[in-house]
Amino acid sequence: MFGKSILFSEMVPEPGWEGAFNDWYDGEHIPLRVAAPGFVSAQRYLGPERNYLAVYETQSLEAFKTPEYTAIKTQPSELTRRMLKDVSGFTRYLGNEISRVMRPGAEAIDPPLLYAVWFNVPTDRLADFDAWYEQDHALILMKCAQWLGIRRFDIVDGDPVPFNRLAIHYLADRAALDSPERAEARATPWRARIAAEPWFAGSYKVFERHGARQMHAK
Repeated sequence: MFGKSILFSEMVPEPGWEGAFNDWYDGEHIPLRVAAPGFVSAQRYLGPERNYLAVYETQSLEAFKTPEYTAIKTQPSELTRRMLKDVSGFTRYLGNEISRVMRPGAEAIDPPLLYAVWFNVPTDRLADFDAWYEQDHALILMKCAQWLGIRRFDIVDGDPVPFNRLAIHYLADRAALDSPERAEARATPWRARIAAEPWFAGSYKVFERHGARQMHAK
């Protein structure tokens, strides 16, 4: 279900043609891409401001350099041109997975909520930041039964904000965000030390699963 790299992309359609946008996205936009070499799957989500997210899973970022994918990008259908011309709130981030911790069995299901956390970490602080997230923060969060998994990514290309770290948290219920375990994870000495640095300002979004996962046909 998961790959080693992702494309994280958001779009906001105008309310008057949201239904047509979803028909196009589910029926044309995603199927063309997941059929291309190197793609594993794609899952859509919906954010609080009608921002639709698609997370494309790939074997590596080389999937976005193949002749097949280049043709998809450079030879869009007339419908695709029209849809992409009229969307707003566009984001596009490419990243390589650098760590993954999942509750047993969680990789076999699509959790109902995706919680995305972004940071732009100075290069000379990446080692300490990554160690804190994996050895302190993530381990405490995973003590919450509703926290199903955490995947972290090195963002190598992104727009519109130059983030370089993304954590995708998979939640069984929104109550996980108010859990004692999350409060504990946000109150450790290690976090307090890093959070005191001027660059420490995360961006946080919660998305609800939208539709079924589409898989690459083997």
